[in-house]
Amino acid sequence: MSHEPPQHSSDPGQQGPEGWTPRDASAAPPSPEPPGEEGAPTKKGRTKRPKRTGWRRAVPTWRMVLGGVLLLALLLVGGFVAGYQLIDIPAANAAATAQANVYVYADGKSVIARDGEINREKIPLRRIPRTVQHAVLAAEDRDFYSEDAIDLKATVRAGWNTLTGKGRQGGSTITQQYVKNYYLGQEQTLVRKAKEFFISVKLDREQSKDDILEGYLNTSYFGRNAYGIQAAAHAYYGKDVEDLDAGEGAYLASLLNSPSSYDVVSHPENRKAALARWDYVLDGMVKQDWLTRSARRAMAFPTPDEAKPATALSGQRGYIVRAVEAYLAGHKILDAKTLATGGYRITTTLQKDKQDALVEAVKDNVLSKTSEDREADRNVRAGGASVDPATGHVVALYGGVDYTRQYVNNATRRDYQVGSTFKPFVLAAALANGSTTQAGRAITPNTRYDGTNERTVQSSTGSTGYSPANEDDVDYGSITVREATDKSVNAVYAQMAQDVGPDEVKDTAVALGIPRDTPDLTATPSIALGPATASVVDMASAYATLADHGRQRPHTLVARITKNGTDLELPARTTRQAISREAADTTTSVLLSVVEGGTGTAARAAGRPAAGKTGTAEEDRAAWFAGYTPELATVIAVMGQDPGTGVQKPLYGALGLARMNGGGAPAQTWGAYTRAALEGSRVRDFELEADEGPEEPDPEESGSSKAPGDTEEAEGGDTDSPSGRRSTDRGTGPTEAPSGDDPAATPPGGAPATPHPKGRKAATTAPATPPRPATDAASAPGGREAASAPSAGTTRR
Repeated sequence: MSHEPPQHSSDPGQQGPEGWTPRDASAAPPSPEPPGEEGAPTKKGRTKRPKRTGWRRAVPTWRMVLGGVLLLALLLVGGFVAGYQLIDIPAANAAATAQANVYVYADGKSVIARDGEINREKIPLRRIPRTVQHAVLAAEDRDFYSEDAIDLKATVRAGWNTLTGKGRQGGSTITQQYVKNYYLGQEQTLVRKAKEFFISVKLDREQSKDDILEGYLNTSYFGRNAYGIQAAAHAYYGKDVEDLDAGEGAYLASLLNSPSSYDVVSHPENRKAALARWDYVLDGMVKQDWLTRSARRAMAFPTPDEAKPATALSGQRGYIVRAVEAYLAGHKILDAKTLATGGYRITTTLQKDKQDALVEAVKDNVLSKTSEDREADRNVRAGGASVDPATGHVVALYGGVDYTRQYVNNATRRDYQVGSTFKPFVLAAALANGSTTQAGRAITPNTRYDGTNERTVQSSTGSTGYSPANEDDVDYGSITVREATDKSVNAVYAQMAQDVGPDEVKDTAVALGIPRDTPDLTATPSIALGPATASVVDMASAYATLADHGRQRPHTLVARITKNGTDLELPARTTRQAISREAADTTTSVLLSVVEGGTGTAARAAGRPAAGKTGTAEEDRAAWFAGYTPELATVIAVMGQDPGTGVQKPLYGALGLARMNGGGAPAQTWGAYTRAALEGSRVRDFELEADEGPEEPDPEESGSSKAPGDTEEAEGGDTDSPSGRRSTDRGTGPTEAPSGDDPAATPPGGAPATPHPKGRKAATTAPATPPRPATDAASAPGGREAASAPSAGTTRR
């Protein structure tokens, strides 16, 4: 028996007793593995997976899917973290912060104008009614206060549609819409959507829902060039947002979806769609318990107002805006650069009813009388201003026919002579300073002067060489100050200015309200005849001082300024006694006569007690009427200016009249405006503490041609200097004028039109009666005054 192990062969009989291959490695030499057949066992005893063939190769395994999901999750998380860290909340874009400056009437609501390219007025959320807020939420995002900043489903859908070119998709939250409007832009790109996503998340963490809603309502576009809910309220309903009801708020909320698709006025064919959208908003409010079903059923569709053209600064708007801007800059409240940043709500002192009345009065009494057939009428310009004496508020302003056609503001310009409307300042100065004539007589309304035409003005040292002419070279002889005022006698007032002292006259005018830097406000005897070129507003302010018994208040055009709901501090305005009450009231008593029977009788159309003075500039280049009632001081000027060159032009023949004068169109306009502006208010008399002074005898009755006590010569023009300028302001009196109205009918030195008792105190006057029909200017030769030479020895033509 052999001890060698058995040899293996291919014969199965050679295998072990049970057919197994011997496990002894030494007895079973290794053999190579079969070449990978399916199901073949591995050397470790594991079965190999069958190979994927055909279409199965395109199907990912579960391991691949799981790995891809995990990788995507890691990328998303990493991207979110990176984006959150890298993308900060940016500064607001310029278009979103741009606001118009809004100018409103004194009532604080009626809008005068909006300047700037962007029609937006930012307002705090507290000013927006809850019903309007709810309407917007019902239209755009009903779960705004309870949801996160991002609607993931809508955001992904919008991003996918943008990527695939399927157009714009909605569904963004109010937060997302606000971010797009305020911080980004309207471009449809994945980059913008990504920024919107991260900024919205951050903003929701850093700002309250109320802040976000406020921003959204102030930046959204509502159509009609209205950005923000306040601008929209005015564009569609002509009111502030506080005054909107639920139905109006629901309509404005409907516009957010597509303004051009729901404007039922500009596009009547959109009414059906607009009604459907409006119903959707209101039904949403009911569903959210923001509106009762009964209130909903009672609502009717609030059709918006007609769309107003973008008039911007047309009509009076531009004049008012520019006047306010100049006032703000001049008083160092807001400079032009700061104001240009926008967002200011400026409440003016202008009162809408009075502003409308002034515009209508100018139209009826000046503009309607022009004709294209008359060459002179192309030069006609008008300016007006009205001041409340009790406050100094400018309540009405007329700058010209239309700011877009005539840019220069005729109410604030300082280049036209004021003429004889300056004479009351001379009288006020005489009364306030206790001045006397050269003969030592106290100057009062009853003081007599020599009214001889071209009488040379005398000083304490002799002739001044200045010899102003009266209108139409009329000699008045001995005449009282009251009569000289009624008839606007230049010879008397030039001498009176010399007697008072030209410096004192200038100082008094400044104290009353005329700016010291007014051009040609020169301290010479000619100052009395109005060569100074104060503005219409300046003159109205000074006359308001007389109306308020000598108390002067700097005039103002601005009552309040706010920005983003915060008030700006305005400079204090101090009231002071410019001249004594007796001096102011005595001046008023004399100016009452001018309206009662002098050159200003057309102003009696106001139907109220009124004091005033006419004036005409050199060569009829401007005609003025300045007057006041106890509650309103108003100045009207008609000016001549070439529309092409801007050169001042005479108004001869304008309005169909041979000569323009302050007692014609200006006084008529004043009367019409004052009647309308004060309509419905109580008629008030002047309460005056006036001192008329003692009556003086008429020297002509005793054969003397000089005033009592006068020693100076009553001579003609000085041979060493040209004669004084012809005075140019004719009063347009009634056809049956009182004796003091027409110097041709009244002998020089005749009785005044309205006699006043000696030493009258506390004089008052009853309501004036309407005037008789006025004569044509050409037929009333007397009572005309004009600016004289600015200094002695200068001839003005």
